[in-house]
Amino acid sequence: EHTAGMLGEAARQHDIALSIHAPYYISLAVEEQERKEKNLGHFLKSANAAKAMGATRIVFHPGGIGKRTREEAYQLAENTLQFVMEQLEELGMNDLIYCPETMGKINQLGDLEDVLKLCLMRDNLLPCVDFGHLYARTHGEINGYEAYEQIFARISDVLGEDKAKRIHCHFSQIEYSAGGEKKHLTFEDTTFGPDYEPLMELLYKKGYTPTIICESAGTQAEDAKAMADKYRGIIKKDQ
Repeated sequence: EHTAGMLGEAARQHDIALSIHAPYYISLAVEEQERKEKNLGHFLKSANAAKAMGATRIVFHPGGIGKRTREEAYQLAENTLQFVMEQLEELGMNDLIYCPETMGKINQLGDLEDVLKLCLMRDNLLPCVDFGHLYARTHGEINGYEAYEQIFARISDVLGEDKAKRIHCHFSQIEYSAGGEKKHLTFEDTTFGPDYEPLMELLYKKGYTPTIICESAGTQAEDAKAMADKYRGIIKKDQ
């Protein structure tokens, strides 16, 4: 708690908004009450840390499919998330925004439709669209201005324009194989995408204001600056 408080104070001094990523090993597609309780514990620790540092958004993974059908796994995930959200509300943690993330491996829950359906459950659920993950799980199909525009349009259709404008995003270039995501790369890579420049153009043209977290492999700050510089350059060019 002390460390989180120090982080929060430093962020406020430098006008930096904070989000937090819940533990990667959260998997909502479980049946046993004991495992649901463990998931709740992970969420609760993340929520307490978020409160201590002044973060407003918590990103989490929906989880794997295992030997179940995709439909069975999704239903279990929805049931577990409903349990978790009800408990968090009782504990006074429902003022935070919880963001299920689109995932990069095909055998995981977390395509765009999975995430949108989960976000229909409650007002404080907001999509975390990882463009690199969607690029990887579609073997490169999700890339470029039109593809990004279709994603935002779909979010708007399902959740409304307000949520579409302020979604949470992750962005990095990702190498993929037959199963989807293989590893994160940097913007210097020329073999794999997705391309960030069309996304910056779309955000400016449409007036969208998402939070974007760069997840490049070891060059997060440099590549985040490249995105910001591109965005500011578009603004300057249009003035």
